[in-house]
Amino acid sequence: MSPPPAPRKTVGRPPRFSRQEVVDTARRLVDAEGVDRLTMRRLAAEIGSTPMALYHHVRNKEELLVLLLDDYAGRTLRRRELPADPRERVLAAAEAIHRALADCPWIVEVLTADDLMATSALWYVEQIVDGLIACGLTPEQAVHGYRSLWYYTAGEIVVRATAARRRADSDRATYREQVFAGLDPAELPRLARLGARWADLTAEDTYPAGLRALLTGLLARGAG
Repeated sequence: MSPPPAPRKTVGRPPRFSRQEVVDTARRLVDAEGVDRLTMRRLAAEIGSTPMALYHHVRNKEELLVLLLDDYAGRTLRRRELPADPRERVLAAAEAIHRALADCPWIVEVLTADDLMATSALWYVEQIVDGLIACGLTPEQAVHGYRSLWYYTAGEIVVRATAARRRADSDRATYREQVFAGLDPAELPRLARLGARWADLTAEDTYPAGLRALLTGLLARGAG
């Protein structure tokens, strides 16, 4: 009786890293250096491999960004119980998105391209659109309303993060502060009077109040 055939050996070297390791390393790079510095070559060097080896896990940078978005959303935007009242549900969902993204502005920079998205976060989009419809908007108006809420949310995060980054890079007065300090009260009386307080006033967290005002306007417009 002939012995059983020896097990067939796998040709080539086995992978040295997993897709999750790729995502984790990419996230560390983006957190440290920004999304613009993330390239397949840079990522491969950090992992200790070659760009060609990365393509066994991700096809290109766009797919890598989608994986990063889903990874982040899965960790920070878990489903939770929202208010039954549709208006309060819309507000709670929008505030949850804002809270999750405010600590990671580079995510917003990717999302503002309006093409890539985290599919795991779509549950919150569903809650906002459904809540707007339940408040009396048509499906088309609800989509437009969601877009307005998202633009307000994303814009607030990006502006605040960019301003904080510029202040951290220099201990001198910002250009705006220099301009406001020299305003002519005869030409711009309101701004000149508020100039000394402008930086403090604009640094206040007014997102929740602005969100409620925006939603009130959207619902009133829909009713009209």
